[in-house]
Amino acid sequence: MSRFFSEKYAALTPYTPGEQPRERTYIKLNTNESPFPPSPIAQRMARQAAGNVNLYSDPACMALRKAAAARYKVDVDEVMFTNGSDDILNFAFMAFCDEKHPVVFPDITYGFYPVFAQLNRIPYETIPLKDDFTICAEDYVGIGKNIFIANPNAPTGIALPLRDIERIVASNPDNVVVIDEAYVDFGGESAVSLIHKYDNLLVTQTFSKSRSLAGARLGMGFGCKKLMQDLNTLRYSTNPYNINSVTMAAGVGALTDEDYFRFACDTVIQTRAWTNEQLKKLGFEILPSCTNFVFAKHPAVSGKELYLWLKEQGILVRHFDDERIADFNRITIGSKEEMKTLIETLEKMLCEK
Repeated sequence: MSRFFSEKYAALTPYTPGEQPRERTYIKLNTNESPFPPSPIAQRMARQAAGNVNLYSDPACMALRKAAAARYKVDVDEVMFTNGSDDILNFAFMAFCDEKHPVVFPDITYGFYPVFAQLNRIPYETIPLKDDFTICAEDYVGIGKNIFIANPNAPTGIALPLRDIERIVASNPDNVVVIDEAYVDFGGESAVSLIHKYDNLLVTQTFSKSRSLAGARLGMGFGCKKLMQDLNTLRYSTNPYNINSVTMAAGVGALTDEDYFRFACDTVIQTRAWTNEQLKKLGFEILPSCTNFVFAKHPAVSGKELYLWLKEQGILVRHFDDERIADFNRITIGSKEEMKTLIETLEKMLCEK
């Protein structure tokens, strides 16, 4: 770091994104992107919007909010859009958390939560997952602190039922509960319907996974109108034009093309089932997934060794060095052809062991 870098950030450990190597062509099963291109409607609307990028985008994101309100049966003032869901998660840490309102989240979860807490100087604690890597809802009931839960969780892929989410929200009425639903469209139960019942619930989602817009950077959040006002105060104080016109148009197209959305999600779910079956035949242990990835380990080879060997063969998966999950790798569900190549490659490796 330079001699000018502020001391308040000197100890900050930044988030580590998944690899995006350019030195060769890989089968990318490491960053949970969709194997499908964006919806044809989203592509068409984005091309049309590109002709007007000499003008500022709509800071109110009204076209997007109207499309989301119709799709999710909420009011336009109960939804907001950000530059990826990471933005709204950061806004939530900024808006609702401080020394008097600390944060809790699982010890194994999305790696950005501790970064946001450190970045905003917010005290936090982690609650260990159970031995089977599930979140124990009882650990959060009545805890009296702000709560961030990825549901389904990452990188494990395991989901909490909606009844447990509601118990957590209802038992902490004086604290904000943030439910990060980045992967909910692949088998989880969304908590969006609960925002009309609880004024302390914020639900976040992303267009990066199920709506094939990872490169467009678009996220959304749902909550009561007053929560949205709080978050928009921060958004308008940092970057009111946070969604560019092309992304905004693509988002509207993705929200209105329900048939394509359902096709993409259903296909990923079917491919995930096939992949699970094939991995189990090879002796892998796999956690139950409600996401577009699987979390798997093999008794005959370490997680790091498997990750490195697959990388040499031109296949990227995601490995984490945390001791509790070091034997696992997170494997994105790609196209059926990509998953067949993965299985064939793993067969070859395990035959050589």
